[in-house]
Amino acid sequence: MRYDAIVIGGGIFGCYAALYLAGKGARVALLEKEARLFQKASLVNQARLHGGYHYPRSVATAALSDEHKERFTAEHRQFVNFAFEKYYAIDRFGSFTDPQQFERFCRHLNIPCERVTEHPLFNFNRLEALYKTVEYSFDPVLLGEYYRSRVEAHANIAVFKNTRIIQASADGADWQLKTQNSKLKTPIVINATYAATNAVNRLFGVRDIDLTHEISEIAFITSGQFCDMGLTVMDGPFGSIMPYGLSGLLSLSSVAYTHHKISYDNLPRFDCQQPELDPSCRPEAPGICTECERRPPSNAYKMLRQMQQYFAESVHFEHLFSYFTIKSKLKASYIDDGRPTEISMLCERPRLYCLFAGKVNSIYEIEKIV
Repeated sequence: MRYDAIVIGGGIFGCYAALYLAGKGARVALLEKEARLFQKASLVNQARLHGGYHYPRSVATAALSDEHKERFTAEHRQFVNFAFEKYYAIDRFGSFTDPQQFERFCRHLNIPCERVTEHPLFNFNRLEALYKTVEYSFDPVLLGEYYRSRVEAHANIAVFKNTRIIQASADGADWQLKTQNSKLKTPIVINATYAATNAVNRLFGVRDIDLTHEISEIAFITSGQFCDMGLTVMDGPFGSIMPYGLSGLLSLSSVAYTHHKISYDNLPRFDCQQPELDPSCRPEAPGICTECERRPPSNAYKMLRQMQQYFAESVHFEHLFSYFTIKSKLKASYIDDGRPTEISMLCERPRLYCLFAGKVNSIYEIEKIV
């Protein structure tokens, strides 16, 4: 079967790329290893619709986040939580950014930042500075349902689930792809597999991109006192609590405790993988961590103890459950904690694009390249 383009990876970046190309009239095949789209990092994240605040040491990442925020918000309003107060704070000890730097950073980006000196829910003995900001949260569950329905209903998109590429080779101006059940042909391939980026690149005989990978946990909590609000303590080994879209839950993450295991290999290689017993998760084809019985024990209680110190004694939280996934990032990001979007054409004839991004606002970057 021949297609005008094949997109590999059924998260939000792959789904959007497929819809964008199909909207231009292309016949597109979307290939996903799992039985369902939107099961990994597109679902398991803190659902922050970045406005730039999160990256005071990476103006480029902050500016890119803010660049696409307005468009993403306008096109996905039904999945965005606008109705909460969002605060950013600076810890008195160990932050890489001081209040003056953060205020200057916000002025440079022209994003709202109001200093708050009193608030009954926060512990100012531990907070050096607290700021009321404007930041929203999208709902990954509803967003996933929306994109799944659009992709699977589109006449120009063929969705192949439970599908892995076994072999890829160039044949003149086309790629020849072999999966478990079919042979596909196309002049354009887009690799949007995130944690499996380099495994797919190697199948096509192109270079790796330098990545690290972490098995990460997002905890879900509730609070009778701290509801319809969010707090992010930065910049350093701190954490964040904020509404998880429109679910009524709060998501909790921590720089110190969210990430359980790290792999510095370009493939996500972890000691919990046992491919000889469970081939559904291998470095070349990582699985769904939340469903894995070998996933790490939860660190939610550690995250809660860390974040509790920033609140008044009257504020209490309860942990309900956690999701786990593999988070990948460019090795260069360790320099400034940036999260740039990288879209590279790694082969010109036939064409192979590698799309690597971690921020939902960046889905539109594909339009600049393809």
